Amino acid sequence: MRTSQSFGVNFTIKKEKAKNGIASVYAAITINKERVIFAPKKQINVEDWDKGHGGLKVRVPEAKETNAYLEQVKFTITTYYQQLQLDGKEITPQLLKACFLGEDTEETYSLSKLMDYHEETASAALTASTLKHYGVTRRYLEKFLKAKYNTTDYRIKDIDYKFIVDFETYLRNHKPADHFQPLNNNGVMKHLIRLRKMTTLAFKLQWISRDPFKNYKFRYKKVETAFLSTNELKALENYDIASDTLEAIRDYFLFACYTGLSFVDLMNLHEGNVVRGEDGEKWLKLFRQKSHEATNLPLLAPALAIMNKYKDNPRSVSLNKIFPTITNQKVNVYLKEIAKIVGIKKKLTFGVARHTFATTITLANNVPIETVSKMMGHTKIATTQIYARVLLKKIGEDMHVLREKLEPEVPKRKANRKGNSNTHLKKVS
Repeated sequence: MRTSQSFGVNFTIKKEKAKNGIASVYAAITINKERVIFAPKKQINVEDWDKGHGGLKVRVPEAKETNAYLEQVKFTITTYYQQLQLDGKEITPQLLKACFLGEDTEETYSLSKLMDYHEETASAALTASTLKHYGVTRRYLEKFLKAKYNTTDYRIKDIDYKFIVDFETYLRNHKPADHFQPLNNNGVMKHLIRLRKMTTLAFKLQWISRDPFKNYKFRYKKVETAFLSTNELKALENYDIASDTLEAIRDYFLFACYTGLSFVDLMNLHEGNVVRGEDGEKWLKLFRQKSHEATNLPLLAPALAIMNKYKDNPRSVSLNKIFPTITNQKVNVYLKEIAKIVGIKKKLTFGVARHTFATTITLANNVPIETVSKMMGHTKIATTQIYARVLLKKIGEDMHVLREKLEPEVPKRKANRKGNSNTHLKKVS
């Protein structure tokens, strides 16, 4: 409940709307500079209106009756205001107007209406793939409502902590009828985060007066995302793949390994993204589709070789793209097939390719994490630290350097200790 609201009710007329000198009296309700005006069905003579006092001039015969009516209107609106305050409700001038006029004081905002509004307003800011994820969350919500309440819609104001926990439980226990895997913990959390974003939108729109997620705690499990070792990367590069389609997917994956690009950023590349850097070498300059962050990437030799391979491809030339485009639907299926052919036990995804760039290609070769963060298009270095695992190879190399520093001192220390021991024995004897 707000404790510092400014509230007021006053009356006015609009001379410009008067007919034959008769004008309607308007009540103005103001709360925190937000104002609504309506006519409570009272008309007066324009000449009899006292603008300073917001009522009829006292000398007018009907002044007592009219002013008493206006005071009653003000008293009634003020009473509604005080009652709504006691109820802890979000009070707006529109709500008080509806109370006074006897209208439905509470518009029914449903979950489906909220999701429709979110889709309508967010379509310009979110990518098609992100909107698709919201669509999946919506379908899960509809299935949950059908199973729990035998309905496909729900009032937003009725969403509470129990609703959220029940939805979480449903997601964890849901067994898909198709071939897809059941949701893991982090998958469940992602659906709940999307629901929270929509209820936050409803709160900002004043469709609800409280945040249902206020006491809910999101629980994430740390997941070790795979990356390719140097040997696995070379095996993938050197394998002679017979299928042209699989070869192209393999090349795209390798290009991501040497640039850290996501699949969508890779597909969006065009000639304008290739620039000459201050070092005289070719760089990629682009804005990441997901974060809209500017990214500048020096092109390593393997990445350049892959680019040159598709330079004159008719499909890429016709679309003014670096690579012939392909939809993302079957890419992971193709990558799974490629891994099986090459003999790589890890599940290949473009997320694995980005991790490979961050670890095997850059961090393992002593590229500073700040530089890697910039190239990855991260807005915070903390995001990059997820990738910054220490490789066994790197540990071995670092320890080898340490051994070289320490080993020459060991024989000398032993010799001194031996010499001191003999001297002591001689003295004793």
